[in-house]
Amino acid sequence: MLVGIIGKPNTGKSTFFNAATLLNVPMASYPFTTISPNFGVAYLRAKCVHTALGVKDSPVNSLCVNGWRLIPVKLVDVAGLVPGASEGRGLGNKFLDDLRQADALIHVVDASGSTDEEGRICPPGSRDPLQDVEFVEKEVDMWLRQIVSRDFARMARSSESGTGKLSAMLGERLSGLAINESQIIEAMQGAGVKADKPTFWTDEDLLAFCKELRLLSKPTLLAANKADLATSRANIERLRQSGRLVIPCASEAELLLRRASTKGLVEYTPGDPDFRVAPKDGLSPSQLSALELVRERVLKSWESTGVQQAINSAYMQLLGAVVVYPVEDEHKLSDKKGNILPDAYVMKRHSTARDLAYTIHSDLGDSFLYAIDSRKGTRLGADYPLKDSDVIKIVSTAKRG
Repeated sequence: MLVGIIGKPNTGKSTFFNAATLLNVPMASYPFTTISPNFGVAYLRAKCVHTALGVKDSPVNSLCVNGWRLIPVKLVDVAGLVPGASEGRGLGNKFLDDLRQADALIHVVDASGSTDEEGRICPPGSRDPLQDVEFVEKEVDMWLRQIVSRDFARMARSSESGTGKLSAMLGERLSGLAINESQIIEAMQGAGVKADKPTFWTDEDLLAFCKELRLLSKPTLLAANKADLATSRANIERLRQSGRLVIPCASEAELLLRRASTKGLVEYTPGDPDFRVAPKDGLSPSQLSALELVRERVLKSWESTGVQQAINSAYMQLLGAVVVYPVEDEHKLSDKKGNILPDAYVMKRHSTARDLAYTIHSDLGDSFLYAIDSRKGTRLGADYPLKDSDVIKIVSTAKRG
């Protein structure tokens, strides 16, 4: 799975990305700091099962910090979007094409209202962030409509004549956008268009279909950034009243805490509601003052910086992902080297035991026999739907090295 970070220029997208991944992509207070997409690894934070199972774990592919399992996930930060991008303005369709493989989106919004629609700095509170949300959504809808419209008339005629199925033809056309046929069928139903009469679709019908397709194939949450500024709180409440999923964020605060933690200056796990200054002399008075401002203006106000919560919500709420722990010895909960609960995988919604086998190694998937629920000791079939916190042993004919 891949989550994309989107928004207009100069909202703090790259700061959010850096805070999540600890990469050093360019950041600046002017539009189009990001030109090419940046890919990075962040972490999903999940309560580790080792406590409930009464064992001490020894993670291999992830981390366990204070009872929280931090599991690698993928993010991509793309260039800022301006009004008219679907018609080529700004970085235009390049931005939109960079979103093709994203399964969900984190839309970073300037909740303080201190940047105009082009990303230029303006007086705080003078810009309505809800307008930014709406224009970005519209540009993605228009981009989808351009792609769907290509050769749509021919597909519509073929569908009505019985020589082709519209959902299947669109599924083939849109497969490169991580959109499947079932989502296309559901989008037709949601838009209220007649699937059996596509030659009668109006431009409004086509746009309504593409809007539903965006909602289904690119589910989105709002990272209401700059939540620590005075003008943000009222705007965040307005964004919430729109019915969208909104996570208040302070990306600069998260980046400060992450970098201080990396240097051993503070004890902080991403997503925590507070931090502790490390018991050693290493911070200057100005650094201590900056950290205290983060505590007062961000953590005490919002209970977190919001960056980790946004990542978790994108994977767990928008995509319905589950965290699964595969083991080779179902009794000791270990791999062959004796590592307890060594791996944790973030699996897609509706993933099966066989999907887990393929995720571990293609040979395991090809030679899958059955799985075992390590908690209950029961045998599971290939189509068993994985549940969050499952501890699973895969049994196959393959010999692993």
